[in-house]
Amino acid sequence: MKVLRHEEFEKGCEAACNGPYDGRWSKTMVGYGPEDSHFVVELTYNYNINQYKLGNDFQGITIQSSECLERARKVGWPIIERSGGIARLEAPGGYTFLVVDQKQPIDRDPVLSVAISVSDMAKSVNYWSGLLGMSLLSATSLTISLSYSPGSHSLVLVSTQEVDHAKAAGRVAFGCPAEELPGIQKDMQDADTQILTPLVSLDTPGKATVQVVILADPDGQEICFVGDEAFRELSQVDPQGESLLDKALEGDKSDEWFKKKGRSKVSED
Repeated sequence: MKVLRHEEFEKGCEAACNGPYDGRWSKTMVGYGPEDSHFVVELTYNYNINQYKLGNDFQGITIQSSECLERARKVGWPIIERSGGIARLEAPGGYTFLVVDQKQPIDRDPVLSVAISVSDMAKSVNYWSGLLGMSLLSATSLTISLSYSPGSHSLVLVSTQEVDHAKAAGRVAFGCPAEELPGIQKDMQDADTQILTPLVSLDTPGKATVQVVILADPDGQEICFVGDEAFRELSQVDPQGESLLDKALEGDKSDEWFKKKGRSKVSED
């Protein structure tokens, strides 16, 4: 993946984009192409946090890329082989990536799906499909795949006895016309479902202001709907993104701060 943009924030996000924290943080968007046509990953870094407790809510991102596995083998990155031509990689923070051992496509996004846990499949399908309008694509005894655009990325619901978000929960985000956001909020209010952040405008220093509504599915999985028009302006690929990230890494003094406190920035667990 490539660094698409990098942004620094002096205080916590009003919509808890950086989790339940109120300090300085950064956002780095990475993906195989521009955000308006690719699934991208938002990496949030909180300067004053040295460890996140993982739960089981995030099941993994599936990517088609033999080239990814070749790079992993070259640098000695641990690969857990699985059946069906799929391998499992674990990111430094413990997050799972499933890699399909097939040539990386050049005519579409290599990211195939993102999977999350659900404790009641019928209730979750009613929420994601019945209320949010996603189309059902396929089903197994333990999973159901849905999408807003069949043939593109899919959301996979994985049946789990109990969903634990722990301290490292993220969210899934979708773009839609800004004029639809009030209607989405009203529909979810009428259905008596949880709204974590009512319609709000969020600023990004030096960039566009976007409108968002943040919901929660029956298991508390966060879902962000973003006004597409402003988001397309905000999410343009920044040619300086990687250099801004490098500059931030070089200027990060959090290791020194933790050392003064007698703690390690990098967890030894």
